[in-house]
Amino acid sequence: MNTTQTLQQLKDLKLTGMASSYGSQLELPLNQQLETHELLAHLVQTETLHRSNEKTAAYLRLAKLRLPSTVEQVECSATRGLTKQQLSLLMEGNYIKAGEPLLITGATGSGKSFLACALGHHACSEGAKVAYLNMNRFTEKIMLAKLDGTYLKILNHYERIPLLILDDFGLVPMDHTMRVALLQIVEDRYARKSIIVTSQLPVSKWHDFIGEPTLADAIMDRLTARAHRIELKGESRRRKSVETNNNQV
Repeated sequence: MNTTQTLQQLKDLKLTGMASSYGSQLELPLNQQLETHELLAHLVQTETLHRSNEKTAAYLRLAKLRLPSTVEQVECSATRGLTKQQLSLLMEGNYIKAGEPLLITGATGSGKSFLACALGHHACSEGAKVAYLNMNRFTEKIMLAKLDGTYLKILNHYERIPLLILDDFGLVPMDHTMRVALLQIVEDRYARKSIIVTSQLPVSKWHDFIGEPTLADAIMDRLTARAHRIELKGESRRRKSVETNNNQV
């Protein structure tokens, strides 16, 4: 069997990473091509990396993260309320494995969504499925699900996702239906699946925002127990970015 046939068979078997790497090897002079055992190891490693990248890309498409941020882009400082050590611990993903909530608060433009999406991106790259919803979108989904009879299907879907991100909590008023839906979600996930919640409101004001004291008690009990908290501080990142761009013009 010649090299052309081997290359085609790799493509037919959908070993895309191997095929690409093998093709690159064939383009090298004979004295620069890897020996048999080294070549095999190289092809397997390339295929493994390719499949990992494909899986990550698929998870990112499903996650529908609002921002294409990454943990490498997150700015850390003690004055900002997020240290490199805190970020490194979150990157280890133990909060996801333990089913622990992460509550991110801060003023408008402080980078809450940026950080949440960066952690979501990192989770996808580590092989965890993620679902992102801002509260406007979450409200729409619940209302539509109630109307078309898919309410339980929606709740079951989110229950299976290892990491759920609810962005901009506290901006959209909640009615009884939304309170019950949120309670069901946090109940399903408690100590099993992780949830990231971002909000302009400090956690101490969430109970009053939710309303209906009985439901608020139940929701807050599940959200705050064993939760990691980050309060981002400092000036608006958006305003700073605009000012920097204007100064460069």
